Amino acid sequence: MTTSTIPTRTAAAPRLLLVDDHTIVRDGLRRILETTPEHWSVTEESSGFQALESLRRATFDLAIVDLSMPGMGGIELIQRIRAEWPHMPVLVLSMHAEQEYALRAFKAGANGYITKDSAAQELNVAVRKVAGGGTYVTASLAERVVQQLNGSIDVPHHARLSNRELEVLRRIVGGQRSNQIAQELHLSAKTISTHKTRIMDKLQVSSTAALVRYGIEHGLCGDEPADPSAVWAASTGPGGLA
Repeated sequence: MTTSTIPTRTAAAPRLLLVDDHTIVRDGLRRILETTPEHWSVTEESSGFQALESLRRATFDLAIVDLSMPGMGGIELIQRIRAEWPHMPVLVLSMHAEQEYALRAFKAGANGYITKDSAAQELNVAVRKVAGGGTYVTASLAERVVQQLNGSIDVPHHARLSNRELEVLRRIVGGQRSNQIAQELHLSAKTISTHKTRIMDKLQVSSTAALVRYGIEHGLCGDEPADPSAVWAASTGPGGLA
């Protein structure tokens, strides 16, 4: 766990828990958050289990959570936070721009959802809105979420997958083998194989190639960007954040 803050105020800084397994993402976010007018005091954790430990040790005003992490995934972490700290504002910052992920995050108890390709300005707006008791979702994603909920677009087959099955599918589409998925999710290879069989049945595909093709067509894959903080760099200079 690392905690940092800018010590130039008389009032106590609001406290933020940042949970992401990529150091470069946490570094970029911390630089943005520490230079906002609120001057957030940021505590960083790289896993869901560590995040829960931090929450039990200290009080936070906001949690920013990634969805795809080894071990305890973001959806499970949000559910755990909501069960133990029902009033804790939670903002999801994810690489997934597919509406199914946002729907699952909100059903788990998230208060906001933005993608990692959002500009620093939008991140700042989302943080303020969620920390203040409101909700926030990226505009383009919000439109697709509403369309799926009101039936104006078809519900995809992968909406029938469990949260764990969706995570396994994403990793298969990303090129990971069963043993690697099992290791990163702290499961057995046999369990991963069972998940894969159920996924193929629910998606009505008969081969791994068809499974991968389905995932690509529906945007269920994609690695972390090499430098996620680069997308925010243009608006992190003096006066860049309102």
